[in-house]
Amino acid sequence: MATTLNPYLNWRDSARAALEFYQSVFGGELTASTFKEAGMPVAPDEENLIMHSQLVTPVLTLMGADVPKHMPWTENSNGSISLSGGPEDEEQLRGFWIGLSDGATVTAPLDKAPWGDTFGMLVDKFGVNWLVNIAGSPS
Repeated sequence: MATTLNPYLNWRDSARAALEFYQSVFGGELTASTFKEAGMPVAPDEENLIMHSQLVTPVLTLMGADVPKHMPWTENSNGSISLSGGPEDEEQLRGFWIGLSDGATVTAPLDKAPWGDTFGMLVDKFGVNWLVNIAGSPS
């Protein structure tokens, strides 16, 4: 088995909705376990929150969970996720941009950047920062 790097995101109580949204954007297979299913001790009103989830897609593996109330968590502390590719990936990357834009705050429109690529930034409706970069055609 090869070593991989996977983003692991956290929310207070919206991991299920977030990962289902990302599945609608990227496709792939989503698996999820609740705190109750895993036998993890949490408050009764948190038993059905997500203890661990994983979305495996052709372009990325994204993991996530809800953080129970008894654990510290700071909103919007997830950093950024960057999607990038070449000119041959433009249609796919623009499709991801459109999907992620649903309910998002666009901080930089997907447009030609000074360095020659097409680049955009947004904060999706779950508070995750996304960067999309489509490399320019080689000179």
